[in-house]
Amino acid sequence: MNTIEHRLMELEAKVAFQDETIEILNDELKAHQQQLAKMKRQTELLAEKLKEAQQPSLMSQMQEPPPPHY
Repeated sequence: MNTIEHRLMELEAKVAFQDETIEILNDELKAHQQQLAKMKRQTELLAEKLKEAQQPSLMSQMQEPPPPHY
């Protein structure tokens, strides 16, 4: 085997390794993006629930007349 063939085989092996690494990293990135989207949605839902929980109490206090002993 001459030098050029040997170098070519080494380069092909490196490219194959890089392709595999890129695919693994891409899969991890997709998983992280999905997890981030899920966490973002959960945060939005929590914010909505907090807003809903706070609004009625403020409104009910403002609309209710004071107790009779005032």
